Amino acid sequence: MKLRRIFSAILLCSVLLPLSAKPRRAQVTLYTTAGNIVIELYDETPSHRNNFLKQVKRGLYDGVLFHRVIKDFMIQTGDPLSRTAKPGEALGEGDEQPSDWLEPEFRLPQIFHHRGVVAAAREGDNVNPQQKSSSQQFYIVTGRTWNDTQLDAQLRHSARQTGDAPLLTPEMREAYRTVGGTPHLDGAYTVFGEVKEGMHVVETIEQAPTDANDRPTDDIRILRAKVTKRGKHAKR
Repeated sequence: MKLRRIFSAILLCSVLLPLSAKPRRAQVTLYTTAGNIVIELYDETPSHRNNFLKQVKRGLYDGVLFHRVIKDFMIQTGDPLSRTAKPGEALGEGDEQPSDWLEPEFRLPQIFHHRGVVAAAREGDNVNPQQKSSSQQFYIVTGRTWNDTQLDAQLRHSARQTGDAPLLTPEMREAYRTVGGTPHLDGAYTVFGEVKEGMHVVETIEQAPTDANDRPTDDIRILRAKVTKRGKHAKR
């Protein structure tokens, strides 16, 4: 009888596991001059997911530069004006209008700025107090590791700046201690995906020499962006 119960429990688990499996998410591959980066998009941020897929499909990212690279912080791309930029030209203003901006989709504490996530760039709070996202430009977080003293100091700084300290759960704290990231961006910029393959390529780009505008002195370009896996919930 006992053996039969164990067998029944195993059989039940084998039936339930597929039902609890994570839904298939959309993936985009960036084919760059430094190597390939595979990005998986979060279904928890559907507006940003669908917008990113739309921009990829219409070729917005084909030929653009990684125009802003800061070691131990992030690499940024998506400015369509960078496609034809001259050497040393300052970039990042893009050609979109405020009417193109996306409403923020903050999903703390489940989704936060740990190393390897993909998030939407945006204009500063002085012209964008609602913290709406750019519909074009995005960045990939590299960041650094933080100890508890540094994280507590960051919370106090954020509280002084905004009057409200961002959420920092034990799980988030552990990730920032071990994996690293940019905790000061939590609750201010929308994270909508993560690197699934090619983080070594991101690290290569992060190490590139840059000029006074944080633009790599030797151009690093997205040759092509392509949807390489269709998600279950992604808008067709």
